[in-house]
Amino acid sequence: MWSPSPALALTRTRNPTHQLLSMHLQRTHPKTVQMPRFEKTHADPKTVCSIILGGGAGTRLFPLTRRRAKPAVPIGGCYRLIDVPMSNCINSGINKIFILTQFNSQSLNRHLAQTYSFGNGVNFGDGFVEPLAATQRPGEDGKKWFQGPADAVRQFTWLFEDYAKNKRIEHFLILSGDHLYRMDYMDFIQKHIDTGADITISCVPIDDSRASDYGLMKIDDRGRVLYFSEKPKGVDLKAMEVDTTILGLSPQEAKKKPYIASMGIYVFRTDILLKLLRWRYPTANDFGSEIIPASTKEYNVQAYLFNDYWEDIGTIKSFFDANLALAAQPPKFLFYDPMKPIFTSPCFLPPTKIERCRVLDSIISHGCFLRECSVEHSVVGIRSRLEYGVELKETMMMGADNYETEAEIASLLAEGKVPIGVGENTKIRNCIIDKNARIGKNVVIVNTDNVEEAERPSEGYYIRSGITVILKNSIIKDGTVI
Repeated sequence: MWSPSPALALTRTRNPTHQLLSMHLQRTHPKTVQMPRFEKTHADPKTVCSIILGGGAGTRLFPLTRRRAKPAVPIGGCYRLIDVPMSNCINSGINKIFILTQFNSQSLNRHLAQTYSFGNGVNFGDGFVEPLAATQRPGEDGKKWFQGPADAVRQFTWLFEDYAKNKRIEHFLILSGDHLYRMDYMDFIQKHIDTGADITISCVPIDDSRASDYGLMKIDDRGRVLYFSEKPKGVDLKAMEVDTTILGLSPQEAKKKPYIASMGIYVFRTDILLKLLRWRYPTANDFGSEIIPASTKEYNVQAYLFNDYWEDIGTIKSFFDANLALAAQPPKFLFYDPMKPIFTSPCFLPPTKIERCRVLDSIISHGCFLRECSVEHSVVGIRSRLEYGVELKETMMMGADNYETEAEIASLLAEGKVPIGVGENTKIRNCIIDKNARIGKNVVIVNTDNVEEAERPSEGYYIRSGITVILKNSIIKDGTVI
């Protein structure tokens, strides 16, 4: 059996006599004695594989998820939500990416194929982008669809295990497909390695108003998670208050944000992930409410502070507010970062044409036509058409999938039909307009009665949290008042 040299063994103690003996041995045997070196292990993106969760049914984002998966919902005029974690992976050097999908995945799959392929200039080298759809397998359990995020990953552990062995994957990065933020994941994984963690959770400090919407945690002075509670309420919520100066916040900031919230972004050591899903908690369906809280008791679970802009696009209101925040001055989040761009599908559209318009604090995407209209604090998506006298205020308009020619528009108007876009003298406020909507002339959409919730699918709209949502491909006839 190998044993260390006397000098090496002695230098590991602090006894003064041993130190003197060590110095003597180093002078008398300079060639045989070497001081130990402790080199930092640097995170290598080649040893990391990302798993992006395609989301569930998206009921809180309905009706935007009526015909599409949550990550495929358009944002910021020309992007999709999935572009955010995908771009963060690419900018972090992580090029091995699985996307787990189940609900309404057709538009998401199409966007992934059109955007993240070699033909679009995104080079994945020896990596890949591979959607994994929910599928049935042999056996009774194999007949079930994904029961939750953890179960979705569990159903493909056979694939992840084989891939980890063949490609030497040491860490799996679990991401959500419906968040808005910009992060260098390698900083996150470096913290995971430096602390010797089995699991690391990315977290943000948060205030009282939204704390009960997230998983909350308590940590010690070394960042280890001691206790985790998923969406606590009442007394349980109050019990999760902590002094967030431990995260580096100032006393003033810590007073405003007394909670530590999980972002739903995790790094697992490969062996730990497989062990937890297969053997330790084989029936657990969720990471946040089941696996993470239980794991804090027997594994080294660490917290990683992300003290920057982050928004969970989980509801119609959060989606609406996040989009309008892009047009604020100054904006809380910028898509315009040349060093860390957010990628999306190339559209090859002409520049937007604006004729005698008033545009204030807004985002106008490419390929639009604006004629003598007013746009204020709004986001206007690709191929949008706003006619004479239109007033758009605090509105998120997703745009259109295709153009109608001038001749087609004239023909539709002559027949009393409504072209794609917004017709003359229409007033719209506090609204989300989904793709390919046809809104006629002299329409008023302002929700003057302050209705909080309404369902009018036959009339082409819903109202959610006081926000009017015009459905995709819907027709709002001339003179309609909502």
